[in-house]
Amino acid sequence: MIEQSNDSQRSDALSSHWVPLPEAAVEKLVRNIYGLTGTVKRLSSERDETFRFAALDGRNYTLKIANPAEDPEALIFQSNALLHLAAVASEVPVPRMVSPLTGGSNSSFTDESGERRIVRLLTFLEGEQQYRTLASLQQNWNLGCALAALGHGLRSFEERPNGKLLWDISHALDLSDLVGCVGHSRQLLVKNVLAEFARKVPPVAEQLRTQIIHNDFNPHNILVHPDRSAEIVGIIDFGDMVHAPLINDLAVALSYHVATDDWPALSRALVCGYHSVAPLTPLEVDVLPILVKARLAMTIIITEWRAASRPDNRDYILRNHPSALEGLQRLSKLTDPELRRILSPSCEA
Repeated sequence: MIEQSNDSQRSDALSSHWVPLPEAAVEKLVRNIYGLTGTVKRLSSERDETFRFAALDGRNYTLKIANPAEDPEALIFQSNALLHLAAVASEVPVPRMVSPLTGGSNSSFTDESGERRIVRLLTFLEGEQQYRTLASLQQNWNLGCALAALGHGLRSFEERPNGKLLWDISHALDLSDLVGCVGHSRQLLVKNVLAEFARKVPPVAEQLRTQIIHNDFNPHNILVHPDRSAEIVGIIDFGDMVHAPLINDLAVALSYHVATDDWPALSRALVCGYHSVAPLTPLEVDVLPILVKARLAMTIIITEWRAASRPDNRDYILRNHPSALEGLQRLSKLTDPELRRILSPSCEA
């Protein structure tokens, strides 16, 4: 994830460094801000400090402490989106905001280095991360349905994020200058995708339906029932939301399935599930293949660029790189008609 910024005036939140807070200090922080007593467990996170907070009353929460370079307005935007979903689409399984003792949704404190840090507490959603489970056609159908329902809930959310996000497929061509950071054996692959994107997407972009989208519907951000893995019980991580073509959300989701076994059937199940709840337009069907390829190329470019600048976090940054490369290589071997048939929502293809 690359943080939003206003014309790059703010620091890159993902490249900044900060001193992690001791767990005892975090527990005290929760007592002071939320009036809750309990213990914390640090979780892996790329852009902030994230903890699972176990309250003494048995309830569990997710605590997120932003890094100092994070844009406060971006965090307000995320919190407001969750509040909006709670109000208009309560059936969509997303975390709920917990208000500080002072009211509102977000709080803040000043750390020992004098930096202001934004604090948010959310309900903890129980479930198994989807990537830990065995994929199935029913699971992917339900994933498509859940993503479409989320999009429907966000359709009436009228706020806009500040600046641009490099993970926004709409701005894939902005990454052209970073292609040099990609290993030589992979450069032609990503260059060809960006060239195809330039030919196919900008001429029709204004005809696509746009709204706020989740933009990160990946198997790490989806929770399924521990005993019924086809049942979707949670959608998390709203840090990459953008105002963009609605079809981009489906492209992002598909990009995480094209490197799996039986990927044509699994991909079609996801598309058909989505289409059953939110029917795709003919134009959206036409551009979906290049949008998926663009997202995969973006993953290769951005992760190789960031891993070079953050060798201390290289393994985490590159966790999706092998599957993105395999997926893009697969798709690039197919003709346009072949790929369109696989990603068709007709479900008879």
